[in-house]
Amino acid sequence: MFIYHRTVRFQDTDAAGVMYFANGLAIAHEAYEASLQAAGIDLKAFFKGMPVAVPIVHASVDFLRPIAVGDRLEIHLTPHQTRPTEFEIHYQIYLEVALGKPIIKALTRHLCIDAKTRDRQELPPLLLTWLNQWAPAAAVPAD
Repeated sequence: MFIYHRTVRFQDTDAAGVMYFANGLAIAHEAYEASLQAAGIDLKAFFKGMPVAVPIVHASVDFLRPIAVGDRLEIHLTPHQTRPTEFEIHYQIYLEVALGKPIIKALTRHLCIDAKTRDRQELPPLLLTWLNQWAPAAAVPAD
């Protein structure tokens, strides 16, 4: 599992002073980018220069309590390969002062495609290395 720390900023909140719902996924995506970088992946090349693209094809987020400006978050990111061409990432977001119970649970599903033809492609070695670095030891991809 990869762990990322983040403080909730004013720009993350809505008029009621709590985190705007879409920013739960934005913070999860920040953690995803940080995990790629921590695995040695060049983000500029990954998001722009690779022969494959890895779009998110599904996302969900559940807020389990209000989150306010100044809250310190600890994001736990766990990727799982689900098929040779797909993976999903589970996020559990905690308040740093209360790590026992998540305050946000999120999920993103990603599909690997050829950047030009848009046909499905198997995950490249670069992503398999990233998956193996942060996935649980017992994770086995489905057929």
